[in-house]
Amino acid sequence: MNPRSRSLAWDATTAIEALAAADTALWVWTPAEDQIRFTGATRSLGLGPLAPECSAAGFVASALPQDRSLAEKMLKPSEEGTEISVRLRMRGAETCLWRGVWLEDGLRAAGVVALENKFAGSDLDTLTGLLDRRAFLARVTEVLVAPGEYEMVVGDVDRLRRLNEALGHERTDLVLSALGSRLAAAFSQDASAARIGEDEFAIIVPKTASHTSYRMREALEQPLRVAGFDIYPTVSIGAVVVEGGPDAPDAAELLRRVELAVESAKGAGRGGSAAYGRALESDSLSRLALEADLRNAFVRGEIVPFFQPIVNLNSGAVAGFEALARWRHPRRGLVPPDEFLTLTDELGMMNELGLLMMTQSARQLADWIARHPTSGKLFCSVNLSVGEIERAHLCEDVERIIKETGLPRGALKLEVTEGDIMRDTARAAEVLQSLKDVGASLALDDFGTGFSSLSYLARLPFDTLKIDRYFVLTMKKDEGSAKIVKSVVNLGRDLSLEVVAEGVENAELASLLLDAQCHYGQGFGYAPALPAQEAEVYLAESLADGSAPIKQRSA
Repeated sequence: MNPRSRSLAWDATTAIEALAAADTALWVWTPAEDQIRFTGATRSLGLGPLAPECSAAGFVASALPQDRSLAEKMLKPSEEGTEISVRLRMRGAETCLWRGVWLEDGLRAAGVVALENKFAGSDLDTLTGLLDRRAFLARVTEVLVAPGEYEMVVGDVDRLRRLNEALGHERTDLVLSALGSRLAAAFSQDASAARIGEDEFAIIVPKTASHTSYRMREALEQPLRVAGFDIYPTVSIGAVVVEGGPDAPDAAELLRRVELAVESAKGAGRGGSAAYGRALESDSLSRLALEADLRNAFVRGEIVPFFQPIVNLNSGAVAGFEALARWRHPRRGLVPPDEFLTLTDELGMMNELGLLMMTQSARQLADWIARHPTSGKLFCSVNLSVGEIERAHLCEDVERIIKETGLPRGALKLEVTEGDIMRDTARAAEVLQSLKDVGASLALDDFGTGFSSLSYLARLPFDTLKIDRYFVLTMKKDEGSAKIVKSVVNLGRDLSLEVVAEGVENAELASLLLDAQCHYGQGFGYAPALPAQEAEVYLAESLADGSAPIKQRSA
């Protein structure tokens, strides 16, 4: 060996220095000795407490809870030559990719560990370590070059927004990270898994006898525990089968087809499944037309409030109304609320809808108060949509509406959900107090269905609690529901809050609520949400008769 060759030779010290400089470490696992040895950049990778050696139990315990099953799987002895490729996140560290191979008839395993972006750069989704959308489309293009039958499946995690409201974004990220790990572990290396949207996972695999959709659901719907809560994810799944080769469709077109199937699955409710078919294309065009119609509906005045009566249970008099948005489509008639409210949310128009509802409802209420002076302290409740409490200029808009309509203080009642408050309780308290200061009253909607109501209820300036309709509808048959209703009523009275019970379907339920000393009732037993003209007729007849009519029993 000449002097130049000797100067370029690697020694152990040089190798270790190079590993450290690259934020990379080597690991060797010997099951018979129950020992994992590390060398290299152990500290920056979160392995400092484990280096230079540790036991299998210590290694597994140092992984984040949602990754521990993967850590255990990595340590299970396998045949010589079996490759290891596992994403793990250790406590206090970023997600790392562990790669290696089993050696010496499966007596040892050795490999390298590094931050996942050292292996794949920006091709990976930073939260889950799966392929991102762009990289997934590139991979699909590569896969479809080869002839054969392939299956692409997309799973959309249901109600991710609800998780964000309840747990906060950081804890929800832990859920998504765990789901990504489970998806990667559920499929062999001939599958390409990705996170293609905030709540969407995708995979493309060669078509086999095994049911890919079922395997994805099985992987993603396993329960997990985060921040003390048991989470039971459900997934809406779409799938398409495609032939690879020169006539294979474009990757983006294929993904579009699968996402059409996902939308169809979501329309069937949580946990649905659908396969792509030509019929979905016409449905998609219909939806596109509906989106255009909805945008124009705001301009044409087709979105209007309907009013459901709220009745004083003690006197039987109409005390107020809840305003509920309805869309009078010029050709389709009344569009179902669930359909157009979901579409409004997807189009980012919920704040616009909220302002419209407050404005129209306040004007209508002011007109009724002027025309029916014997109606007493009539009020109207308007729901604030999810996130609307954080909207800029909300308080200024409410103040302006109250001044323009001349409504008495407290006549415009704004309903908020627990989820809106829990995202930032301190900020919510400031906004709620400002709304109260400009003349609105406040109601907490669906009380009892959230996670930590009592921890903030006494500190926030609410005037009213609304009991979720489920507890009211079941209070006759379910002793637990009856106790919850009575407890909420007593709590409201102790805190000087009025209580409204939703779901009053008949006179018997109204009587039970009156016995529990509940203040107000609302439900189909009195009336559904009515157009403004019909609601005024209902109000006038109730004033003339002395009380609001109610059904004796449910239909």
